[in-house]
Amino acid sequence: MTQQRRLIVLRHAKADWPDVPDELRPLAERGRADAVAAGRWLAEHGLVPDRVLCSTAVRTRQTWELAEPELGGAPELVLEPRAYRADADELVELLRELPPVVRTVMLVGHRPEVQELVLGLARENGNGHRNEALERLREKFATAGIAVLDVPGEWGQLAPGSAELADYAVPRG
Repeated sequence: MTQQRRLIVLRHAKADWPDVPDELRPLAERGRADAVAAGRWLAEHGLVPDRVLCSTAVRTRQTWELAEPELGGAPELVLEPRAYRADADELVELLRELPPVVRTVMLVGHRPEVQELVLGLARENGNGHRNEALERLREKFATAGIAVLDVPGEWGQLAPGSAELADYAVPRG
């Protein structure tokens, strides 16, 4: 029997807009506080990943570097150049490459791609109940927002509508 996996998608925290190339934009002061709050929220909810796939952009790396100490765990960090400017389909391909030993993965990335990824993977609730987390995420995947998806089966089987959005939160520092 295949065990369930978990995908945590963290959008980078609020970035500053200095006169630098997009990939080099750092976090704003508010973003730094929100990144710490995101790490704290993850720890409070027992969401410590085995592996982190992080875009190579400065703002995503800083988001992870500030969130990680709050977790109380030591996930393997993979700085993934393909995650920067990847579309939702390319992000799915990255996730499909994960080995079976990885049970919980976190992707630290950018909007709109992470929003499109989560909306594409999350299945609609077919029992007539509203999924409030999904409705909020459709409206906006906020900076430092966290989407938690339960993924049945192996990573290689990841497909549109194959996961359930378990939670969506926007911690603030």
